Amino acid sequence: MDKTQQQIALTQLRKSVEKLGSSTEKYGDPTLVRFLIARSMDPEKAAKMFAQWLKWRAAFVPNGSIPDSEVLDELRLRKVFLQGFSRDGYPVLLVKANKHFPSKDQLQFKKFVVHLLDKAIASSFKGREIGNEKLIAILDLQQIAYKNTDARGLITGFQLLQAYYPERLAKCFILSMPWFFVSVWRMVSRFLEKATLEKVVIVTNEEERNFFVKEIGEEVLPEEYGGRAMLVDPQDVTVPPVEG
Repeated sequence: MDKTQQQIALTQLRKSVEKLGSSTEKYGDPTLVRFLIARSMDPEKAAKMFAQWLKWRAAFVPNGSIPDSEVLDELRLRKVFLQGFSRDGYPVLLVKANKHFPSKDQLQFKKFVVHLLDKAIASSFKGREIGNEKLIAILDLQQIAYKNTDARGLITGFQLLQAYYPERLAKCFILSMPWFFVSVWRMVSRFLEKATLEKVVIVTNEEERNFFVKEIGEEVLPEEYGGRAMLVDPQDVTVPPVEG
């Protein structure tokens, strides 16, 4: 799609959003383009997705962000780290699955996922949000046991990404997948859209491992993954202030 066609689609999307009783006034083209891409450049479908996103944000994140204090139980497990920026400038979220246990409180778990996604994306703002910022996720399955296996949690995370963070995922690397997890992943992947699945890289050999290290960068990856960095807790990351 060339720029002229994109502008026509954006104009149609904005009009469709207004018909649905919502507004795109606060959002620039890069944000709206994400919704268009997620809905195969169909303005009406993108408008419906955008309106649903606005409604969800207002209900689920009424204050604009979810503070550490609301997800302390999950943060205390030290299972997720925010490692800085990849070679391409994407924030890197690292998940150590062997520190995870299926949550008994699904609402808090969803809040935790949103807290992490919002913080990772906001960490890349340079004074203001452009709207096209992306992130890289790393799911490390090394030393996981059955007690750490959480298909529901994985599905929840991906569904939140697909429904409310369209085109925010640059890549998702999965490391050290054990044999018993293959069937779990097969089930989880049924809930993933084609575009999401295409961004998942399951690292299985030395060549893929080298690509992974190169893609992320040694200065960002912890030593155990072939890098030179220390693990960074999300609560230790300061999000830059947004102008105006």
